[in-house]
Amino acid sequence: MFNYFADLASRQLDGATLTREEALAILESADDQLLDLVAAAARLRRTHFANTVKVNYLVNLKSGLCPEDCTYCSQRLGSAAQILKYTWLKPEEAVAQAANGIRAGASRVCLVASGKGPSDRDVDRVAGMVGSLKEQYPAVEVCACLGILKEGQAQRLEASGADAYNHNLNTSEENYADICSTHTFAERVQTVEYAKEAGLSPCSGLIVGMGESNNDLIDAVFALRALGSDSIPVNFLMPFDGTPLEGTWLLTPAQCLRILALVRFACPDTELRMAGGREMHLRTLQPLALHVANSLFLGDYLTSEGQAGDDDLAMIADNGFVVLGSELSRQPGSARQDPAHQDRDDVGPSVFSPVTIRRRGAGTAVAPNA
Repeated sequence: MFNYFADLASRQLDGATLTREEALAILESADDQLLDLVAAAARLRRTHFANTVKVNYLVNLKSGLCPEDCTYCSQRLGSAAQILKYTWLKPEEAVAQAANGIRAGASRVCLVASGKGPSDRDVDRVAGMVGSLKEQYPAVEVCACLGILKEGQAQRLEASGADAYNHNLNTSEENYADICSTHTFAERVQTVEYAKEAGLSPCSGLIVGMGESNNDLIDAVFALRALGSDSIPVNFLMPFDGTPLEGTWLLTPAQCLRILALVRFACPDTELRMAGGREMHLRTLQPLALHVANSLFLGDYLTSEGQAGDDDLAMIADNGFVVLGSELSRQPGSARQDPAHQDRDDVGPSVFSPVTIRRRGAGTAVAPNA
């Protein structure tokens, strides 16, 4: 195994396609090979993305009240998770929430709404928000995430100025029925295809830590490669109390790094985002993960809190990276103190700590974490 991952990275840089055998070697690598694996993946990351980190910011336009039964989701049908629940934000509030992330350095805003998929009226509503955002911040990318699309809806979003559409495959096709019964893997693939046909950049990724096998992980990553996803968010299961997967803690920080490395080797020139749950699963290895992933969400997620936005920006700077498309005009920690963070320890969650439910930002009167 001497120099195996370094040689593998060289082959990828020469245009080779990752095989299933190589993918399995990544996932089954030993702990004493971890730094070699990360170093090899970092070569691919640096070649295609230099020292930049793309900062993304989520705005949850509509929270909870979803009729789908996805087992991992705090917004699912029958969820007892004590999350914020609200209907559509007013357009001006959605734009104001997005502006917080943009001012903190986000070059992409993700507008997300719970539900199986949007009605035509919902699409028009979001299209109006996109238009307002683009008018005020023309250089910022806007990604919509509204669930399963019907034919023609992606074209309406693209015409409004949207740049991308997110719809995650989440897991392998074989494993999909174990995590959701109210829609199919094929419907998810079709939505991504609709986005591509409309000229939207396809954003599609994974949720890991749900009990999937290594073969499921490889199948899912290879499906994303075949689909041509431009951006792959890797979410680490947040086992909300009140959902079927509560208490599910199957990941180690090292395995999270291996999963990120798998995606990087399979899709070397694709934006790779360490997304929801990174704080509780990567824990102290988050900075190391930045040498594999080139993108992250700033601050809070849809229904849970992330680490302080200033801590994210400090982590980027401390590791020798720069925020893509933005100059950090303030020193880490120089921003106003968020009331939601006063008198609390922001070093990140401890092992197996409960999910911290979001109580700030969209849908509340409390300033967001950005």
